[in-house]
Amino acid sequence: MSPVDLLDRPLRALRVSVTDRCNFRCPHCMPRGGSADRTGFLGCDEILSFDEIFRLVGIFVGLGVTKVRLTGGEPLLRDDLIYLILKLKQLPGLQDVAITTNGSLLQAMAVPLKDAGLDRLTVSLNSLHPGRFQEGSDSGLPLDRVINSLEAARVAGFKCIKINCVLRRGINDMDIVPLATFAREKGYIVRFIEFMDVGTENCWSLESVVPAVEVASIICKQFPADRVWKKDSNCVSQHWRYKDGLGEFGLIASVTEPFCIDCDRARLSADGSLYTCLFASSSLNLNALIRGGMSTEDLSEVIRIHWRQRYDRYSEMRSEKTLNLPRAEMFHLGG
Repeated sequence: MSPVDLLDRPLRALRVSVTDRCNFRCPHCMPRGGSADRTGFLGCDEILSFDEIFRLVGIFVGLGVTKVRLTGGEPLLRDDLIYLILKLKQLPGLQDVAITTNGSLLQAMAVPLKDAGLDRLTVSLNSLHPGRFQEGSDSGLPLDRVINSLEAARVAGFKCIKINCVLRRGINDMDIVPLATFAREKGYIVRFIEFMDVGTENCWSLESVVPAVEVASIICKQFPADRVWKKDSNCVSQHWRYKDGLGEFGLIASVTEPFCIDCDRARLSADGSLYTCLFASSSLNLNALIRGGMSTEDLSEVIRIHWRQRYDRYSEMRSEKTLNLPRAEMFHLGG
């Protein structure tokens, strides 16, 4: 039976970061000059092995987790990721294995990922304008590499391909309609995400946030749509369906319309730290426990107790005071 926290929220989903390294340096996640440059990335001996990840995920599934998303950094930078996906797909009770990627390495990996049983994938893409893409990714890699990867995923047979766009006022809010148009034409689902104050290095301000209600208004003026209420109350995204039947788009309004009360996610960082909130400053070191020889039964009980003590609701409590609190950076948490 799944444990519930102090706000009666069950544990249902787990995000697993397989690496803190990334070949992009997006300002909202891993800005240059930040901690990734100052302290460097984790060493190979510091990150969880795939067998350690598999063991921990198995424990989480035993506690009620049904969905796992692999993240980073950029997860496709991790060698032999296919091996991990194949193993995860063998876990009874795990219903969905997904991945979030920047798309730069996806073109060559799309077929192997599909063949391994990956259920869904999401590609981060903040602009279709080559210049703004370059500025936003700070990578030197061409936009076409991501566009071609999306097409490769479609050809490989992925039925549900999502695009995540983090909107920042004055930076890429002019890309809302172009991205919505592109997704409609190609059969993808684009989700516009309000810029969040994850970590302390991304120069977040409330003025930089483009509210979801504003995004919906902009899109609906171009392509009329109705909001659709999904049966899954724990879904973080608002769903909007175009009236002409050409797909849908999503909105994630964690700043202006917090959904803390429905959050059922835990996050496992690449070094084995368990976080119970995207805005957390502290974590539970599972790496030390698993490498210290703790039994599976005891690990399960430690995680169960940790979740039962959870009271995170940062987005509901956001204020000038909370903005000054220390928080783990996005690339470390895995999003």
